[in-house]
Amino acid sequence: MLRRSALAAAGIAAAATLAPLCAADAQNTTIRLRMKTDIRSTDPGTNRDGPTDGVVQHMVEGLVAFREDTSVGPLLAERYDVSDDGKTYTFTLRPSVRFHNGAPLTADDVVWSWRRYLDAATQWRCRPEFTGGLVKVESIAKKDDRTVVFTFDRPSALIPATMARVDCGGSGIVHRDSVGPDGKWRDPIGTGPFKMGEWRRGQHVELVRFDQYASRDEARDGYTGGKTAAVDRIRFVVIPDAAAAKAALMSGASDIDPDIEPEDFAELKARPGLKFESATTMSMATVIFQTRDKVMQDVRIRRALALAIDTAEITDAVTAGTAKPNNSVIPISSPYYTKVQAGGYTRDLAAARKLLAEAGYGGQPIKLLANKRFKSSFDVAVLVQAAAQQVGLKIDIEVLDWATQLDRYTKGDFQIQSFPYSARLDPALSYEMVTGPKATQPRKVWDNPEVEAILRQSMQIADHDKRQVLFDTLHRRQIEELPLIMIYNEVQIAAMRTALNGYKAWPTGQPRLWGVTLN
Repeated sequence: MLRRSALAAAGIAAAATLAPLCAADAQNTTIRLRMKTDIRSTDPGTNRDGPTDGVVQHMVEGLVAFREDTSVGPLLAERYDVSDDGKTYTFTLRPSVRFHNGAPLTADDVVWSWRRYLDAATQWRCRPEFTGGLVKVESIAKKDDRTVVFTFDRPSALIPATMARVDCGGSGIVHRDSVGPDGKWRDPIGTGPFKMGEWRRGQHVELVRFDQYASRDEARDGYTGGKTAAVDRIRFVVIPDAAAAKAALMSGASDIDPDIEPEDFAELKARPGLKFESATTMSMATVIFQTRDKVMQDVRIRRALALAIDTAEITDAVTAGTAKPNNSVIPISSPYYTKVQAGGYTRDLAAARKLLAEAGYGGQPIKLLANKRFKSSFDVAVLVQAAAQQVGLKIDIEVLDWATQLDRYTKGDFQIQSFPYSARLDPALSYEMVTGPKATQPRKVWDNPEVEAILRQSMQIADHDKRQVLFDTLHRRQIEELPLIMIYNEVQIAAMRTALNGYKAWPTGQPRLWGVTLN
């Protein structure tokens, strides 16, 4: 009874927080979207996470972007041309594009933005990929006001896809006034259909329609194609508690929750005035290991845990049957997911106990980090802990706030984590999230030079069949070496008021509110 009352009170509080917007809607159309957690910054691809990326992509745009089918197309670029040796990319900018401050987009802005990204002081998430990891940028030069030439040290089939990566902020081009005279970040002055309004930390982020936005002519297509800001404002409202978010949606105090809890679907579906949109995303629910830890460095202990859990059972319980189990880093919805990737772990308690005995495991506690901001992450941790107990593995769960857990992940400061990875739209990029040298990138969990070499090959070629062979090899190595236990790809269900039209879910799992109307 006490829990029920607390949840009801939380729902009333959320509705009260959102209620004042209803009066404003009489004069200005505002879409109110629920976020589970606040953003971390507004600087593209720097201090970021999934919710941050989703907000920022409404304001900034890069030269290229992902299409709906996960291919890459031009965005700020009218077109791009690649030299015969694959080392030189020439981008021709679209005419008439303007920044939020009214200034026209020029080649100088592209050069300035990219030089800032490649400056170590910016701490851009994807700097390693362009300073030798994937390729090394040798030069970025203005040819004329509408033409920029990038020269790389070697060819790679993934240069456009890496530029388009959502966690890279889409390599968004911003005006130099986004940064103050002291070099510190202010606010994004981008070219997107919405511009920065107000950020009240822990409460909401409000974006305002950019009336001078220059849209592409095509239909909406992923992060590229035509974009129309059809409402005056978007307000991303922070409501961490799922019960409060549900109450706000059912009362009409919010317009859309792009990621409802699966167990709430049946109840919400029975409510009048709501409709739904869903998509299987390429995000990953995982248990990751710090393989330098004195306990977890023994692959037999990692394998024992993998054999202790029933992936299908955990997936069904956590997602209320909406998702399918997947032990591969390659998402189920990827064209590279085959019967090879369908191979994984089968629960075997006897084999797990035998491995622990061989490893000399003496019952020492292992700490598993989780958070409650993303309910599925915590639920996975609880079920993994219970499965581990059945074979004698002692796992203690430490619940952290999301920001702290993410910082611990970035620093590699953990034994085990129940960790959600945001979507990557190419298999090589999915593997890139987890693979790399820990010495320079502590967040990477799979430090194996042979694996890194195979991954680099997959990034250098475009032929599907040749890449498939490499991805099959990577999957088999992943299952054998176990740097992580992949559990499932999330099916994201968006619930919204029937007055909201034009919203479409897609594999990134990120909300897109251009082309969306509110009657």
